Amino acid sequence: MVVKVYGPVYGSPKRVLVCLIEKEVEFETVPIDLLKGEHKDPDYLKLQPFGTVPVTEDGDYILYESRAIIRYYAEKYKSQGADLLGKTIEERGQVENWLEVEAHSYNPPIHTLTVQILLFSKLGFTSDQNLIKESEEKLSKVLDVYEERLSKSKYLAGDFFSLADLSHLPFTHYLVGPMGKEDMIRSRKHVSAWWDDISSRPSWQKVFQLYPPVF
Repeated sequence: MVVKVYGPVYGSPKRVLVCLIEKEVEFETVPIDLLKGEHKDPDYLKLQPFGTVPVTEDGDYILYESRAIIRYYAEKYKSQGADLLGKTIEERGQVENWLEVEAHSYNPPIHTLTVQILLFSKLGFTSDQNLIKESEEKLSKVLDVYEERLSKSKYLAGDFFSLADLSHLPFTHYLVGPMGKEDMIRSRKHVSAWWDDISSRPSWQKVFQLYPPVF
């Protein structure tokens, strides 16, 4: 069964695409133009009642939260492709721990920066400079924690690439690329080396080439 992934050009769906490629799972994509409001179409809302991306359709099995999706496929296809969950219960615990850190500490400020700097610019809206400054400060504190962690292990969950690292790819790309805030990564030796490592993986390079970001 081919997995359908909706909204491939946006950040969160790219988490899913990288995971599927790492796990050697066949997929096809369905474009959704958020700027045209296609995520509010009644047919789409039947799949995703909150009107966001991504959505995955696997036969009649539907999921629509990117981190839930990558956990599901990493577990479902654990025996093929890259092992993204760890080999022991302790390693799995670290993967889950750092996935939660990404979701609750890293993503909120970097998502705010993406909206304020990239999306608002594209839509012609005025950015809130105070909110941008506040978000940069919050993200800097998180990255200081990452620097300490990555001084002790190659990847966030240990010495193996996992979902915890993968989940950072799309929005960190916005930060170092179109946002022009690469110094937030480069000024931290171990974070910089980690970013170079994970962003050079063939899975991410393939996703980036097939589905260039809209920003």
